[in-house]
Order: sequence, then structure tokens, then C-alpha cells
Amino acid sequence: MKSKNLNDIFSWIQNIKNNPIDFLKDWKELGLENKKFFIQVNTGKEKTKSGVYLEELNQFINYCKIDLSLNIIGLMCIPPINDQPKKHFSLLADEAKKNNLPHLSMGMSADYMDAIELNASYIRIGTALFGERKK
Repeated sequence: MKSKNLNDIFSWIQNIKNNPIDFLKDWKELGLENKKFFIQVNTGKEKTKSGVYLEELNQFINYCKIDLSLNIIGLMCIPPINDQPKKHFSLLADEAKKNNLPHLSMGMSADYMDAIELNASYIRIGTALFGERKK
């Protein structure tokens, strides 16, 4: 799908990852600054996952809000598979509160109850609904 068509189709974008400056500038030129955005946070500092590290988050939120005029409404994360998800959801909830962001997208089929307990606005439960993906 071409990004110029996104403005007519979506009202919010869930995933802004780390180092997206050129990408975001293109989106602004397309008139997407009135859309709602979530920032992906790499709470486990996993090299295999995208997302802003916690220590860079406040600066990145300010950059997106002030310099790019983006409507950042929340944070999202996917915790490391071999770690307690609740710890990561709690970190994300704390950061959202500090930054006055009302929405959290966290929790998947295996851990969504922990995410709901920590006030997730959105959960991803595709596996619970549709089963495992065929390989």
C-alpha cells in the first residue's frame, strides 16, 4: 500500500519506531499530522526488535509532538519472550502517565490479562482468536 493512500484509510497509526525521522517527515508532507500515533518502546532493549529505548523516550516524544506536530496518543510494546511481561507493561504504563499519554497498546494472546490489569487500551489477540499461524 502506498503511504499517500493512508490518509484516507486510517485514523491512527500504531507504530512509530526508533530513528524514523525521514519517514516521519514524509508523513507530515502527506498531511498525516492530524492522525493519531503510538510510539513503539523497546522496553527489553532487544536487538531483534524495533522501538525507542526508555532512556530516549521523553526526547523522542517531544520531537514528534513539537518538531513534527504529530498527535502522539500512546505507547506500545512487545516484551521479550523469556521475560515477565507484567514488568514491561508496568514500565510502559509509568512512561505513558509521565508523558500524559492516554493509551497503551500492549499484551498479546499469552499475556493480555496482565496488560488489561495495567490498563491496556488495545491488546493483540490474533492467536487466541484464529490459532497459530501456519508455517
